[in-house]
Amino acid sequence: MTDRFRWHPEARLFDSAGDEVLPPSAIPQPPSLPGQGEVRRWRQAAGETGAAVFPDTPLGLAAAIGHPAFRIGAPDQPPPAPHLRPILETLTSGSTGQPRRIRRTQASWTASFAVNVRFGIGPAARVATLGRLIHSLPLYGAVEGLHLGAQVHLLSHLRPDRQRAALTDRRITHLYATPAQLRLLTGGPGTWPALRLILSGGAKLDPALRARLATLAPQAQIREFYGAAETSFITLADQTTPEASVGRPYPGVDLHLDQTGEVWVRSPYLFLGYALDFPSENIPAGGSSAKPVARASRAEARQKARAPALISGPAATRWRDGWLSVGEIGALQDGFLFLKGRAGRMVTVADQNVFPEEIEAFLETLPGVTRAAVLPVPDPRRGHALVAVLLGDATREAAILARLRRELGPLKSPRSLIWRREWLTLPSGKTDLKALEATLWPV
Repeated sequence: MTDRFRWHPEARLFDSAGDEVLPPSAIPQPPSLPGQGEVRRWRQAAGETGAAVFPDTPLGLAAAIGHPAFRIGAPDQPPPAPHLRPILETLTSGSTGQPRRIRRTQASWTASFAVNVRFGIGPAARVATLGRLIHSLPLYGAVEGLHLGAQVHLLSHLRPDRQRAALTDRRITHLYATPAQLRLLTGGPGTWPALRLILSGGAKLDPALRARLATLAPQAQIREFYGAAETSFITLADQTTPEASVGRPYPGVDLHLDQTGEVWVRSPYLFLGYALDFPSENIPAGGSSAKPVARASRAEARQKARAPALISGPAATRWRDGWLSVGEIGALQDGFLFLKGRAGRMVTVADQNVFPEEIEAFLETLPGVTRAAVLPVPDPRRGHALVAVLLGDATREAAILARLRRELGPLKSPRSLIWRREWLTLPSGKTDLKALEATLWPV
């Protein structure tokens, strides 16, 4: 694999309407279709060595492929600073605060393209993505497909019912999607007999959604991965993975859990840093060791020296001697990783550490619950108590509370349920916890 994204000779790109989008090199002179002239102008304005911000559109993606330093979307932000190797920028989901600009080498993605080719992604494949290209997962799926020679169909501008029809009509074989997108996609009739692989990330698939997918796409493998915008792939699940696990380490990934259960990752897929956190020529790995050790890497020392001029990253994201943590707490059992939640969301209830994500995952397996968020509230005796905000069938409240108390006990069980008719989400599809809290307890 190369260290720069390429447009494979057999790759083809299609927009939401089904119209083909040509690579810059194939655009006739003068351009024959709307938008083709814009692609040429964008590439000329950016130059072959400068940095560029391309629009969050299929034409923008066409212009970006092959460019050495680019970002799709967020035009109000500065363009990515050039690096010694070809790079790109994406955005974090914003689930732990404001979205951040992620800097990574293009090679950190092409390294995993070489792994995923085993899923049949190549000239015979028809790949679909559902989300906007400003987010890591749909951008990754689209770029990977073009790099490996597949047909790539960008469906983000369609409603879920029309996305559902497009999967059938275009005979899509490979689908990249988050669980939130898949819930919307599976909300109506139809089947996808051509689908061979569903690659899902961003959260765990609940059993009901997995069963629905198996009915709609009976020939498809359903593969879940765990990762973050900063780490890319960390684990990959298959049919042997226990229900509560996120899988075994993805090929090329080393995992280490420290004494607190914090998950540390070492792999060729890690990011460079947050935009403006590091000088563009630096890669903040700082060497490597068998396990992360509690001493600053060379990049962290440089960061401290430059601190007044830098934007600090979230406290949860830390480098240690070539290993990276995004603040996730978990456990390894027989090679499988089980996650408890983010350290930043951990709550102390009666002197016990409780992870809301564990409770949310359990709630979303229960009949009558479509989406769940668990939030802490002050409690004079226990320090904190928990409440659950739910989307679903409120007539099942008594049964849900009884099941919570029976399965989780009084410590972890939310003391009350709050039902919503609408769910507040970030652009990535994840729950907007801050907005949800603000609607419940306005300042």
